[in-house]
Amino acid sequence: MHHPRKSPRRLAAILASALALFGGQLAAGAQPAAMRTGPPPPVASKWPTQAGEFIAPGFRFKDGESLPALKLHYITLGQPRRDARGRIVNAVMVLHGTGGAGAQFLRPQFADVLYRPGGLLDIARWYVILPDGIGHGDSSKPSDGLHARFPHYDYADMVTAQHLLLTQGLHVDHLRLLMGTSMGCMHDFVWAETYPDFADAVMPLACLTVPIAGRNRLWRRALMQAIRTDPGWRGGEYSQQPKAALATAADLLAIAGAAPLQLQAADPTPQAADAALARIQAQTVADTDANDLLYQVAASEDYDPSPGLERITAALTWVNSADDFINPPELGIAEREVKRIAHGRFVLIPASLKTHGHGTHTWAADWSDELSALLARSGPIP
Repeated sequence: MHHPRKSPRRLAAILASALALFGGQLAAGAQPAAMRTGPPPPVASKWPTQAGEFIAPGFRFKDGESLPALKLHYITLGQPRRDARGRIVNAVMVLHGTGGAGAQFLRPQFADVLYRPGGLLDIARWYVILPDGIGHGDSSKPSDGLHARFPHYDYADMVTAQHLLLTQGLHVDHLRLLMGTSMGCMHDFVWAETYPDFADAVMPLACLTVPIAGRNRLWRRALMQAIRTDPGWRGGEYSQQPKAALATAADLLAIAGAAPLQLQAADPTPQAADAALARIQAQTVADTDANDLLYQVAASEDYDPSPGLERITAALTWVNSADDFINPPELGIAEREVKRIAHGRFVLIPASLKTHGHGTHTWAADWSDELSALLARSGPIP
């Protein structure tokens, strides 16, 4: 029986606030899925949670590769509530960012605002589902043993697996709300285009809806090249982590995820900034698997949901923050593209000492009023 780690790795915190990644068209041909039997083990948390594993046998990836058994780890809070037809009516799924895991949504800045009694996602009323995506957390990933022989997944494959988890594993055929942060924000758009009737409301946080290009692609490619060109990587078959490559990755992630106002206040001297970078490098090298990171970043390379935005029919509120290095507001992309979404609304949170750069997506107090409005305009509250 699986037991999750008691606390998320440091990389999860760095990456979840550092990356906004994309996916492509949904993969076809995934085989029927199966659930692991037996009661799921509890997760160490302030909140009453359940954890489990979903096994999809013979999972076929978009590029034709396959795994005999794909494992998806997940956490749930609350209990499903059914209508007279037996259909679950109170399900919410929240999708994490690159390098993260479902457990990140148990942190106080998210959970204590939303899950509390009377909160917008009060778990006495809602059934909240927090999956670990392919290649992340306790789901199947390269570091489990296949290393660079692990299938090369993209966001389409990840959404296919999430759909199987819901429909075949948890027997959820409809979501009252779909949320996602960073990479999960991109997954939201793939979901909303591919399954336009699956969710009543969609709330993507911290992303854009165009292919990754320009500055955003430059730093991602630099990170991947740092790993691939490090002699210690050895084509993915290393016996020790390639430390130089991971230190470079830490540098890039620190810049991409930084909130300028907060960073200047926290590290106002050269000595403080240098010490902060040294800590980030040491923590990233200690906690990161190079293959896992390489696959996680590469998964976004073919993302482009822009041709299908008109297919989105759910009520949608899209939230970015003005101090986001990865999704800079001066590009004007979100304001332009949201006009193509029938029931779409875009909100840009102004930068301040209260925002957190790209990581603003997990600080629910910054956007909970928009979530409240989205739930109100998308149907009855269960």
